[in-house]
Amino acid sequence: MRDRVMNETMTESNTVADGETAAVVQLGRLRPWHWSLALLAAGLLTLIFFEGLVKMVGAWDQEEYSHGYMLPVVAAFLVWQRSTRLALIPFESSWWGVLLTVFGLFVFVAGELGTLYTVVQYGLLITLGGLLLSFMGRRAFLLILPAYGLLFFTVPLPNFLYNNLSSQLQLISSELGVHVIRLFGIPVFLEGNVIDLGDYQLQVVEACNGLRYLFPLVALGYIAAVLFKGAWWKKIVLVVSTLPITVLMNSFRIGVIGVLVNRYGVSQAEGFLHDFEGWVIFMACAALLIGEMALLARVGRDRMPLLDAFAVEGPEPPPHPARIVHRRLTPSFMAALSILLAMAIVAQILPHREEIVPERERFLFFPSDIGEWRGRVDRLEQIYIDALKFDDYLLSDYTDGQGDSINLYAAYYASQRKGASVHSPKSCLPGGGWRIKEFSQREITGPGIGPRPLPVNRSLIQMGEERLLVYYWFQQRGRLMTNEYLVKWFLFWDALTRQRTDGALVRVTTPVALGSDGTAEDKRLTEFVNVIARPLGRFVPD
Repeated sequence: MRDRVMNETMTESNTVADGETAAVVQLGRLRPWHWSLALLAAGLLTLIFFEGLVKMVGAWDQEEYSHGYMLPVVAAFLVWQRSTRLALIPFESSWWGVLLTVFGLFVFVAGELGTLYTVVQYGLLITLGGLLLSFMGRRAFLLILPAYGLLFFTVPLPNFLYNNLSSQLQLISSELGVHVIRLFGIPVFLEGNVIDLGDYQLQVVEACNGLRYLFPLVALGYIAAVLFKGAWWKKIVLVVSTLPITVLMNSFRIGVIGVLVNRYGVSQAEGFLHDFEGWVIFMACAALLIGEMALLARVGRDRMPLLDAFAVEGPEPPPHPARIVHRRLTPSFMAALSILLAMAIVAQILPHREEIVPERERFLFFPSDIGEWRGRVDRLEQIYIDALKFDDYLLSDYTDGQGDSINLYAAYYASQRKGASVHSPKSCLPGGGWRIKEFSQREITGPGIGPRPLPVNRSLIQMGEERLLVYYWFQQRGRLMTNEYLVKWFLFWDALTRQRTDGALVRVTTPVALGSDGTAEDKRLTEFVNVIARPLGRFVPD
């Protein structure tokens, strides 16, 4: 009863020596054994999410995510900065925190079964948020919400989102970089991601996509917005502006490299100088962000100098007089902790679910001569095999008597575990400098398809004067799909209900003649798909 009263109010009256009454502020503190329960919760989170946590920390070794090491430290600083105000707020039960904990654990299970490390990692952060909310209540949780939100920048993007974003930024940076080179009067030609300077050719590869600046700069912009003393619209502008700053500065860097290579040779784009230029550009991005803060601090009704608007301060001194009171553990936190403990125990004692891998023929035995088409098997370089992580693949060039050619590529995964699943051509093709000129879905019918139409993604891609028509689809445990997000959903569902995650990507490609409207090529691919659809069933089981 006494603890409950202390948590309901943090002030009380006290008579001082001269007979006047002064307000005595109560500062909440945790008991030592409360910290033991907090450590227990941290240990349970680590036990349940260990694999995803290890993968997340491992991703921080990449330049794009290297800022991840400092973000938990900054988040702790932001909480410490608010520690005095936090001590003045009574902790309350929040059953929404219990529901959030349960939801976070559900997301964890979905990520495990759906083979997505990113989903597992977000499940960790959601569960952590549920525990904090159930422990301290809504008012106190809102106070530390900016610090909690910062932790979401520690999670790397899933591969298919990263690849899409990377390919688009490569194309944008290449185009803007060429404009910078032309400002210096240098003749230059752009073909996809290849900048042709005549004597030299520069390829804007994935390492130059700007993401190694974008991710740290967005996190830096978020931290600046949290610390910035200004209107909400100013904070939003700070965060959103990091994208155009990164794109423009990265494009400027590519343009400068092009100018230096044209005048002093290709060594200007390699080794230490290349890395040093990247460091200089990031520092320039940070300087632009500071300049933007200085400008925002001097506009609007809440004008103030930059040093006042962006002052990194410690916690406010506690009010005087003050009295220390011990907080009580909320029932909602005990419930959330019990659920977490039960999940950890169940995860350890349940027998390991053996995944079913169906029998199939290897692509080695796929017919080289099929119908009127004659095939020649090709091989991928080891670097691509290591990156794609498939269990079996087929790469063949087929020609017919009229001289038409079609490339057939199929990648089979016996188990699409986390980090080893089908890669969508929609995200991979632009990385090679190809532009997607058209993209749509269509259904193929015919005698070789069967009673159900076969849905395919149809993409017309171009690089320079070369054009290709691409059909591809995902053949997954009896389902024929075109949407990579739907593929991820059925991975989760089939892992749960059928204990299977096998599947394949099938892609057919044919050149498109200059001046052609694609009708002949569509007919060619449609007929070829009818020829291979039935034999594929032996190699990609239903």
